[in-house]
Amino acid sequence: MGLSGTELTLEKAAFDAIAGLAHREFGLHITSEKLKMVQSRLRHRLNALNLRNFDAYSDLVCSDQGAEERRYMISALTTNVSHFFREPHHFDLLSEAIRPGLQQRIAAGDRIRVWSAGCSNGQEPYSIAMHLLREEPSIAQADFKILATDIDPKVVSFAQNGVYAESLVNGVSAQDKAKFMRSEGDEVRVADEVSRHISFRELNLLSDWPMRHQFDVIFCRNVVIYFDQETQERLWPRFHKMLRPGGLLCLGHSERISAPAQFGFKTIGTTAYKKDDASKSSTSLLSGGQNGTS
Repeated sequence: MGLSGTELTLEKAAFDAIAGLAHREFGLHITSEKLKMVQSRLRHRLNALNLRNFDAYSDLVCSDQGAEERRYMISALTTNVSHFFREPHHFDLLSEAIRPGLQQRIAAGDRIRVWSAGCSNGQEPYSIAMHLLREEPSIAQADFKILATDIDPKVVSFAQNGVYAESLVNGVSAQDKAKFMRSEGDEVRVADEVSRHISFRELNLLSDWPMRHQFDVIFCRNVVIYFDQETQERLWPRFHKMLRPGGLLCLGHSERISAPAQFGFKTIGTTAYKKDDASKSSTSLLSGGQNGTS
């Protein structure tokens, strides 16, 4: 039988410990106004672990023995809501970023790389692949890969499976669905000719990035909304360093880079930014982070 009542009330001290941990390790900015939300989302973890109160839970997740539970905690505290071809204006910009010199790059064997950072349940990277395979069919013969990462191991596993209920593919046109998906009863599976271009990985954006090469395009949409401004401003130089010259960075509809030129970017559309290597101030800001891509 599960625990209930005052035993599962999150007090301020335990909340502060959990919120502080979430900020230090994962960049989440959780204000005191969200105490009830945290309490509601984590109650099932206390039941799962047979812990009698939030003090015991906060002690666990903040300890060396709590590394595995921290993964469950971050999954509970973040929202994984997405759909196929979300914010369609970004897909037009995606084509424009990839198209110039594409045939020459394919002939030369150049890498074409896209990063879906915060890929959630996988709709975003699959949408990117379907869009490019539809608009630029020759890219199927290129060294074309999409890296799809998320902090939540459960959604990474779900996304990698590539199987969705019919209700989750409403954003996919009938033509794309017929070409790029296969029916399996009440569900659909993303076709191999799409999924073979995508690699799914678990990644905390605040940790080291192991990728070795730069990307043509980075989608990081509806992720940094969880971060405070200081954390966001630590990410912009790292994204800049990870982009090829002239590369594209797309953020979510309510996310912005304030003073983009300060971080080496130029605004080119709604929540869309181009790496601007002509920026005089960008070089001094690029000392942090890692190089690269897969």
